[in-house]
Amino acid sequence: MTPEPPEPAAPPAPPALHPDVVPFAALLGTWAGEGEGHYPTIEPFAYREEISFASPAGKPFLAYRQGTVRLDTGLPAHAEAGYLRGVGGGRAELVMAHPTGLAELSEGSATATADGLVLHLVSTTVAATATAKSVRSVERTFTLAGDVLRYDLAMGAVGQDHQHHLSATLHRQG
Repeated sequence: MTPEPPEPAAPPAPPALHPDVVPFAALLGTWAGEGEGHYPTIEPFAYREEISFASPAGKPFLAYRQGTVRLDTGLPAHAEAGYLRGVGGGRAELVMAHPTGLAELSEGSATATADGLVLHLVSTTVAATATAKSVRSVERTFTLAGDVLRYDLAMGAVGQDHQHHLSATLHRQG
């Protein structure tokens, strides 16, 4: 008699989330949907967007990636990447890089709700390369309710006062 081959080992469990990002666990995954933008210096536009939040091996941050495609042209419009950091006490920090030559540092609140989370982040620093457009302020509010993620973004840029610029509604994928 030939012995039965051993059972394959179960894959290792994913590492536990770092305690600093446990409040953001509901954001993990990929989100897709549509949004619209306007600003006094540009024509209004509509876009398709995908955002992902990932937790690198127990680290005290979530990795963030975002990309948009304009609905009228089908061409890529904007992208950004960065890190969402939980810092305790209902506070959060966002470190963001934009391919337009901007780096954004924002801080704010993370508030749990009955079915999700509200993040409100306001820039403390917006740094720019010599060729980037002037952006003085950025303010983001993410509202997660179940499998729907909405956000609003306001900014003060190119000589304009701080005001609304973007809003989108995204749905959890998969």
